[in-house]
Amino acid sequence: MSSESLLDLAKSRAPADRERLLLAIVDLCDTPHAGEAMQAEPIQALLSSIFMSLVVEAERDIRKRLAEKLATADWAPPALVNVLALDDIEIARPIIADSPLLRDVDLVRLLVEATIEHQIEIARRPKISQNVVSAILHQAEPAVLTALAGNPTAELSPRDMAELVEMSRQIAALRTPLSRHPRLTSDLAERLYLWVGQALRRSLAERFRLDSDALDRVMAAAVAEAHAGVPRDSQSMVVLARDGEREEMERRLIDKLHAAGQLRPGYLVRALREGRLTLFITALSMLGRFEPDHIRRAIDSDRPELLGLACAAVGIDRSAFPTILELVRSLNDGMPGGGAESARRASGAFAPVTPTVAGAAFRQAAKSL
Repeated sequence: MSSESLLDLAKSRAPADRERLLLAIVDLCDTPHAGEAMQAEPIQALLSSIFMSLVVEAERDIRKRLAEKLATADWAPPALVNVLALDDIEIARPIIADSPLLRDVDLVRLLVEATIEHQIEIARRPKISQNVVSAILHQAEPAVLTALAGNPTAELSPRDMAELVEMSRQIAALRTPLSRHPRLTSDLAERLYLWVGQALRRSLAERFRLDSDALDRVMAAAVAEAHAGVPRDSQSMVVLARDGEREEMERRLIDKLHAAGQLRPGYLVRALREGRLTLFITALSMLGRFEPDHIRRAIDSDRPELLGLACAAVGIDRSAFPTILELVRSLNDGMPGGGAESARRASGAFAPVTPTVAGAAFRQAAKSL
């Protein structure tokens, strides 16, 4: 485009002309002869001013084309790149994936400020650093963790890999990408083997030459022990164990049940019917990924609706909650209190909301107890 044509577009106030001007400036800046001159501070300041004023009024399709053109540009104004990275995900995706101008601090900020879709794209970005990986692990969002597990170029330390394998006990989507990850070690493969499906077990056994027969026996023993409630040779020890030891044994039991894929919401009622309140607390904490102390505070309070929220979060049906509340009260000196009226109000925790919303509401309320 000639300089006269650019000048005409600059004088025009028509939206279409301003959008043509925007793309024309990109093409002009992206020519080979522009070189390092485009990165000079005065030029950068001018470009930032021009681009930002034009982008504010640009239609979505134009912003998308602009993002695609600037995705790999090293001369683009960083402020513009960060604005596009926070745009709709279809616009932001090429910028997040490829822009060399997004620094670690920009990516970490996006993890905090942007949507889950943006966070997933960050986790997929080639060669993300240890700092970005640490931020993703700290947030522990399942979908983002799964994208990270599927990114073989991410800077994952042995400790990061171990943390992802441990998280895969509760997040099933992590298991397949982790089983194929180039940084998976034989030790971690043995741990992963215990909670994956049959097809992945065969794959892991072949890749790392694992003793699948021995691992299958360990897993079968864990499942049998879980179904039995506690190990047979420990029955007499349970009676004599101190409270701390009992809770630790029950925690190990719940861990094994969960690892074997046998921990279900119905197990909560079973634990209560057997008079094992601490087992109920441990199981509910595991199912909902709650703090055990928060569950304990909820059942010791005068607010049965908190227990209702926790149960709703793990998929307990509204019709089963009165039984659970009655059993908890019978094992916990009448707590949570509030009487029949509070029990009736507690059923409101099972209003038409998702388990995720119920879980978030419980966590927020439990902090104030």
